[in-house]
Amino acid sequence: MLPGKSYEHILVISFGGQYAHMISKRIRELGVLSIIAPYSTAYEYFTSRRDMIKGIILSGGPLSVKDLGEDLYKYRWIVETDVPILGICFGHQLIARLLGARIETGYGEYGGTTVLVRETDPLFNGWSNRERVWMSHRDHIESLPENMKVLAVSENGIIAAFRIIGKPIYGVQFHPEVKHTPKGMRLLENFVEITGIGRNWTPKDNVDRIISEIRDSIEPGAKAIVAVSGGVDSTVAAILAQKVLGDRLIPVLVDHGLFREGEIEEITANLESLGLKPLVINARRRFIDRLMGITDCEERRKIIGEEFARIFEEIACSDHSIKYLIQGTTYPDIIESGVETGSNRIKTHHNVGGLPRQFRLKIIEPLKHLYKDEVRSLAKILGIPENIIRRHPFPGPGLAVRIIGRFTVEKLEIVRRASKILEEELVKSGIYDHVWQAFAVIGDDTWVGVKGDSRSVGHIVILRIVVSDDAMTADWARMPYDVLDRISRRITSEIPEVTMIAYSITTKPPSTIEPC
Repeated sequence: MLPGKSYEHILVISFGGQYAHMISKRIRELGVLSIIAPYSTAYEYFTSRRDMIKGIILSGGPLSVKDLGEDLYKYRWIVETDVPILGICFGHQLIARLLGARIETGYGEYGGTTVLVRETDPLFNGWSNRERVWMSHRDHIESLPENMKVLAVSENGIIAAFRIIGKPIYGVQFHPEVKHTPKGMRLLENFVEITGIGRNWTPKDNVDRIISEIRDSIEPGAKAIVAVSGGVDSTVAAILAQKVLGDRLIPVLVDHGLFREGEIEEITANLESLGLKPLVINARRRFIDRLMGITDCEERRKIIGEEFARIFEEIACSDHSIKYLIQGTTYPDIIESGVETGSNRIKTHHNVGGLPRQFRLKIIEPLKHLYKDEVRSLAKILGIPENIIRRHPFPGPGLAVRIIGRFTVEKLEIVRRASKILEEELVKSGIYDHVWQAFAVIGDDTWVGVKGDSRSVGHIVILRIVVSDDAMTADWARMPYDVLDRISRRITSEIPEVTMIAYSITTKPPSTIEPC
């Protein structure tokens, strides 16, 4: 069940691209529920929940308004509604075109740009006459009809913002949702004020809603497996499910042999401290045997998803009252797997797109509409210890997605040991809690080295350390050189098969955080 059925909210219409989810997240940060609907089904969503929708935001995207042709008029309903609307980038151009503006392709604006605010308007409360914003467009509005007025222009003379005269319908060419627009959150807050919606969406609402949804989803007397991995997502899902099911909940920890060093013991102790005694399944051999020699990472993810599913079904076969599988799937997992309409598959998450089509257990994903920071807020409310909340995200397929090229046991053990050293040094230096994720990656490339005065041909290990708020975007961490030096020396000294350490300095986008 979508929370939008029972809560007033702002509808974000996604026209492609992950920035739609950044818009959604920013609105939630303002204490307002936001729900994303892809452009293909937005009208149906809007009509089914009209009384609960207090505003609409149109996202940017890769489309060109000029290429829509007759399809343009499918969106006429947007400007005919009586709710406040904010169009961003593509959405800005779409609203303008629907009302008769001329759109042209020409001078593009990319990156930091100065805009000049020409008109006083509630949307720009708190803005000065000159502000920096983030642009990313080639098409632009060439001219507006008489019923629309220009609110701001860019330093290049491009229309940067407009309003329909007499209506709370706006367009901005820039991206207020990104941090590169310093007063972007103020603009979004102004739009929220224009809608008149109450700012009362809190993490506590999520707790109550999720417990209610789990209760409504499970038939009386039935049991459920909850897949636990030690991370905050699956732990929160398990704690919430336990409040509904009690001893009818079976926490299952599958040891696929792809965890970090000492992790199974650590996870078990953490879960038991929370009153969750997991059933630990040692399935190392069956996973490793299937993965051996597999080069394609997407194939590995699907193999892992299939094996997880088989194990859960085997457990269910021993007790026919087990009818459900509960997972800690979050919103970014769904988006990257291309499960949501309009999204492109970036990589298959083993617990989303990796599960086989024929799976007899009913799947419940209580966190699937939440972002990581929202899950961490729930964890604090539920009393989950800080060491679990602060634990770096770790992919369900484990170290299998940190091996580039052919999967081998040798590469698995190297990346496991290198990751352990990396984390130890980050903890020692006090950096671990200040970065989003840190891990080692290994590929097929080798590098000639000298060890013990002898020629040594060894593997290259890549270190990936990023900072992020939500994993939708990420920047590489500017690490102190002495810390990198210690990590490099330890890995090359303690792992004989490694002769070269490299450091990844690419943001997301264009890269993803994990290598594959």
